[in-house]
Amino acid sequence: MTNQADQEARSAIMAKVRSKNTKPEIEVRRAIHRAGFRFRLHRSDLPGNPDVVFPRHRLALFVHGCFWHRHGCKRTTMPATNREFWSEKFRRTVERDQRALKELEEIGWKTAVIWECQLETGINALLETLTESAQRFD
Repeated sequence: MTNQADQEARSAIMAKVRSKNTKPEIEVRRAIHRAGFRFRLHRSDLPGNPDVVFPRHRLALFVHGCFWHRHGCKRTTMPATNREFWSEKFRRTVERDQRALKELEEIGWKTAVIWECQLETGINALLETLTESAQRFD
């Protein structure tokens, strides 16, 4: 494959990467809804546009992909090519995530991050944690 073909193939793959309504996010939302929680999605008026928001509890929930947000688990790989670009991109993403969490906490919101790999162990443990957290917030 030529360099141009490589770039076009990479571009096509990257165009399919979603920032909203990802599979892990939808899985979390379905489970939360089944458990009886009601929520809002992607509140753009809050720092970081949280994926799921519980306004009554002032809780902002982020569902992060391990690769993009650099969780540190086995899914946190580094692309073999163009490492400098990817390192910088990942660094900016992590800084943006940290800034959003800090800003939310400064305006009185509680925050939680659910990592994609946590969903492998089952959504039930996640729901238990969320239910316990919500009870503490009341």
